[in-house]
Amino acid sequence: MAEFAFDAPLFQENAWVFAAVPFDVADEVDELTRGRQGGFGSVRVEVTLGPTTWRTSFFPDRTRGTFVLPVKKAVRTAAGVGPGDTVPVAVRLLDV
Repeated sequence: MAEFAFDAPLFQENAWVFAAVPFDVADEVDELTRGRQGGFGSVRVEVTLGPTTWRTSFFPDRTRGTFVLPVKKAVRTAAGVGPGDTVPVAVRLLDV
């Protein structure tokens, strides 16, 4: 089971807020999941940010050249963070 911990900046794009996955982590995730990625190249993950743990997916962002992680409002509120903050994230890959 592959697990990663990293700090990621939060950014807003339209109504969505995302955390950008660091390039080195994104490269390793892509390597580990190639051929098993879901629709649009998504990767199922379990994430912990602050007091919240949930299951979601990484999505490839061709513009940024990395994966992004959607961070819903309830998670941001519980952690007291928002766009512009850099947050500690722990991730476990599912389906690997």
